[in-house]
Amino acid sequence: MCGIAGKLAWDGPNPGPQVAAMTALLAHRGPDDQGVVELGPIALGHRRLSIIDLSAAGHQPMVDASGRLWISYNGEIYNFLELREELAARGVIFRTGSDTEVVLEAYKAWGDQCVARFNGMFAFALWDTLRQRLLLVRDRLGKKPLFYIDRPGQGVSFASELKALRVEMACAEIDHRALEQYLAFGYVMSDACILRGVDKLPPAHYLVVERGKPSHLERYWDLAPCFGSKHRADEAALAEELAALIDDAVRYRLVADVDVGAFLSGGIDSTSVVSAMCRSRPGPVNHTFSIGFIDQAFDEAPFARQAAAMLGTSHHEEIAETQLLELLDRAVYHADEPFADTSLVPTLLLCEFAAKNTKVCLSGDGGDELFAGYVTYVADKLQRGVRHLPGAAFALARAAASLVPVRGGKVDFTYKLHAFLDNCRQDPDRAHSAWRTVIGRPEAGALLGRRLAFEPYDSISPFVDEVADCHPHDRASYIDIKTWLVDDVLVKVDRASMAHGLEVRCPLLDHRIVEFAAMLPPNMKLAGFAKKYILKRSQRGRVPDFVLDRKKAGFNAPVSRWVEGALRPHLEELVLSGPLGSLIEANTVRRMLADHSARRRDYGFALFALAILGVWMQQSQRESLFRPAHSPAVTMPVI
Repeated sequence: MCGIAGKLAWDGPNPGPQVAAMTALLAHRGPDDQGVVELGPIALGHRRLSIIDLSAAGHQPMVDASGRLWISYNGEIYNFLELREELAARGVIFRTGSDTEVVLEAYKAWGDQCVARFNGMFAFALWDTLRQRLLLVRDRLGKKPLFYIDRPGQGVSFASELKALRVEMACAEIDHRALEQYLAFGYVMSDACILRGVDKLPPAHYLVVERGKPSHLERYWDLAPCFGSKHRADEAALAEELAALIDDAVRYRLVADVDVGAFLSGGIDSTSVVSAMCRSRPGPVNHTFSIGFIDQAFDEAPFARQAAAMLGTSHHEEIAETQLLELLDRAVYHADEPFADTSLVPTLLLCEFAAKNTKVCLSGDGGDELFAGYVTYVADKLQRGVRHLPGAAFALARAAASLVPVRGGKVDFTYKLHAFLDNCRQDPDRAHSAWRTVIGRPEAGALLGRRLAFEPYDSISPFVDEVADCHPHDRASYIDIKTWLVDDVLVKVDRASMAHGLEVRCPLLDHRIVEFAAMLPPNMKLAGFAKKYILKRSQRGRVPDFVLDRKKAGFNAPVSRWVEGALRPHLEELVLSGPLGSLIEANTVRRMLADHSARRRDYGFALFALAILGVWMQQSQRESLFRPAHSPAVTMPVI
């Protein structure tokens, strides 16, 4: 797992110095080695986290035996040994034991479509010196990031993180659409970037750049057809097949030349992964890691401890104690774009803790999106049943909801109740996307003091159209995979782990499991109001019963209590007095603060999102955070 950067300038000055500066900003992603090569119009940079073939032979950027192809590669190809064997049968002689060389040889054998053969997480840049052709690739689900600036007719710059691209941006302006998207959802989606002029390579796509031709973007994998093609096997057979797929996905992800541990929360997803790991090798060699909170209402460490004891792993845990503002500053820096998922904070702490003991961890990410683990899927089902009730019924329900006290829990009941009632009469697809809204459109307009030009649902509707003929639950799952999973969950996992030079592998997001889940009938995932039905059945007898039967807790931080406590003295400074103050309407913020403090409404997530945006804008002023001293100056973002 690594960091990559590069610049192709057909007729410009030597790009080497800029790429060296870009690569230096990615040192946390690859602390073990570094390299920059200049190849005529292009320079490639690499920071290495050594996982497979730890020798100097794995150094990157790597060139093939002929000297024609160069690659800077971030990721893991889990089936590289099978591909290596297939290529060897075709006469290929390998010089290293790395999967990087397998990618080079696979491209020589199968061209651009070699990526369809890869089972893994990856983003890479491959330069063909003979054809003067650059290929940029991102994995199917977008586990590994790739930002780029396309300059038509001039070339392209790219990097694993946005901060590296700021090295060569003479002026960094905020993109208004991305800002409004952030206020709506708490993150910026793949179709936008907080800095104007920067793009994100979409998951399951590759970009081809050749002299004299427009850049060409192509999709090589499509999940949508799987939702339209349902399994016909019976329930028992499906459960057995899923269990076998999980075992195989975990087995693939245990291949490494360093120790492989696992995150363990005591929930079904992480415990299923750890259980499969323990079936592949003896329990005591499997190291598991969990993080806990002093506030017991948010602490899952006891459940993880119990699951570890029953599975026989060597378990490690740590209780989170840190200075909140210092941690938020770190979190915002590594997230690159404004990012308001509160679970980034404990995930950063967990990765920091695990990285002291290992270089690779397995995680259970993906289970909720694939197998209906979120309460939002229950809300969808309820909404479809009541949305046509008379308006008077909803007016009465809202009046009753206003009498329910705000308790400030993990995700307060009144927060969910108001979200449900506010959006219950919309069509199902809009209602589902609204459950994830952090700041509603009217409130976002009040914050910005203007009518929003952007409708947040516009970023979601193309995905709805791709599965328009499917069951409403399938559409909801597809929306979440394409948005929440890609642009929130996987961003969080990548940035938090790479901040500490830790590789995180997600077995449940093996594309074979993703396709299998998409083809499941909706009632195999949400049976009545029972979430993750088929996953739980597949793990019965393999995972402790208390894990399968206990209520989902989630990995959120206690944000409402932060807003009332540790964060409260700093909110006005972050939101109103700093650079964000010139953008946000002070009276709207003060009203939200007053209502939250009086517990008339839970604005914890909204205020946290504003605080994160304030930190992000403060960091943009302190431009030294984003560039080494010798790099070109970067101007303040312009609103």
